[in-house]
Amino acid sequence: MIAVEEYEIASDELRWLLSGCAEFVEAHLLAGQIAIAAANDLPLARGHLGYAWQLGLKAWRREDQPAGVPYDHPANRSWFDSGAALAWCLEKMGKSKMADEVVSVLRKLDPTDPAGAAAMIDELRSGGLPMLEL
Repeated sequence: MIAVEEYEIASDELRWLLSGCAEFVEAHLLAGQIAIAAANDLPLARGHLGYAWQLGLKAWRREDQPAGVPYDHPANRSWFDSGAALAWCLEKMGKSKMADEVVSVLRKLDPTDPAGAAAMIDELRSGGLPMLEL
């Protein structure tokens, strides 16, 4: 449904899915992406993406905060992508400090930043101009 931009149907299906399993990280990621793509509804997107982010943080803390959480492990991808999308939403909403906190955790857990969160935030802040380090 998402691929053919049938966002209303996809949203209904995700709501149904989440009603049976509220802790489904990938469903929250998709719901957040739809909120942005269909209506540029940043508060709704932030809600879904933030919930997915919190679910992942809770699981990470429950396991005594392991140092490495690789993006390339299939079970971690939706959480990393949710974090990157959440950082984007926060930056767009003028909450740069919160966006930086999310990116910092993502980079701490996988320093290679495969979700591209840091570069995406840099691009948003620079308006696409190249970043120069002095």
